[in-house]
Amino acid sequence: MRITANFDAGNIDVINQDDKKDIQLAIRRDVGDEFFQWFNFRVEGQVGEQYVFNILNAAESSYVEGWEDYQAVASYDRQHWFRLPTFYKDGKLTIIAEMECETIQIAYFAPYSYERHQDLLAAVQMHPLVSLEHLGETLDKRDLSLVKVGDGDTNKRNIWITARQHPGETMAEWLIEGLLHSLLDSDNATAKLLLDKANFYIVPNMNPDGSVRGHLRTNAAGINLNREWQSPSLEKSPEVFHVIKKMEETGVDLFYDVHGDEALPFVFLAGSQGTPSYSERLATLRDRFSEVLTLASADFQSEFGYDIDAPGEANMTVATNWVAERFDCLANTLEMPFKDNDNLPDLTMGWSPERSIKLGEASLVAMLAVVDDLR
Repeated sequence: MRITANFDAGNIDVINQDDKKDIQLAIRRDVGDEFFQWFNFRVEGQVGEQYVFNILNAAESSYVEGWEDYQAVASYDRQHWFRLPTFYKDGKLTIIAEMECETIQIAYFAPYSYERHQDLLAAVQMHPLVSLEHLGETLDKRDLSLVKVGDGDTNKRNIWITARQHPGETMAEWLIEGLLHSLLDSDNATAKLLLDKANFYIVPNMNPDGSVRGHLRTNAAGINLNREWQSPSLEKSPEVFHVIKKMEETGVDLFYDVHGDEALPFVFLAGSQGTPSYSERLATLRDRFSEVLTLASADFQSEFGYDIDAPGEANMTVATNWVAERFDCLANTLEMPFKDNDNLPDLTMGWSPERSIKLGEASLVAMLAVVDDLR
């Protein structure tokens, strides 16, 4: 048997693998030592054998409640991801795999590799309405790329979408893939009408360094990017610095920041209700967006989510709050589960890349419902 995490987004330390019924593992911490929960490793073993993996430091992870009713994902071909029997007890996360092929990959959620990220950029640039812009370099000297969709007409609305500020939340880039392909589909009437009314500025991966390093929440400097929006710096958070610089050039009429939540088994929005300048206009826009997204996707719901900030009590270092206040615009954080969606459970797949992609497509319907009233 061989276990490795020596690849893009890999994360695991092997403590002891002498007993295939008690393979002892530990998740590596993000740079900065504050966060860890993402794991991603490959196992080479014997077909027909059962292997039991125990992650011994699960009780020390960033979101222990995330292990409740959680099932790890796995794949033999790195295309189709399914759930494995997983149990959390006495501080250990136990994952059981019955080997059907010689190699299996096991992860916290279906990975979205840096190579697939590059493939996505290359594919969409072929569309006549798409151009790619290099916003700047990350601390590990990777490109921070912006996908621009539209003709740049300044009379149109400007819709900004960001994903993977927290790199382990890979469902966010799966959603972006679905949204982009739907937006560029010439047979999609919703997309065609939206592009008549709006330009799109999309950052599919805000944190490529953390993604490749196998981090849950931080960049190469150990910084949580979604706490940097009030005062980003080139030294600690160039990713946010460069995106804000571009936002100041274009303006923002709608902001959609895509994430995943470790603990809550639902799809939901977190808005900017606690910002100082939150208004009845923004409340009306948010309600309409939420209502239409509920109709467009049965995976979305508005009953369960985060507590709403009291007026004036929003954390202004968070992207949604900062952007909403700076540009007086509709801004929402979209959260998807790492687990299953309790509203529509799927015991085999749980929440999946495919469902994330479909939610990206549905998001365009909600955007169309509000686009005319964004200014």
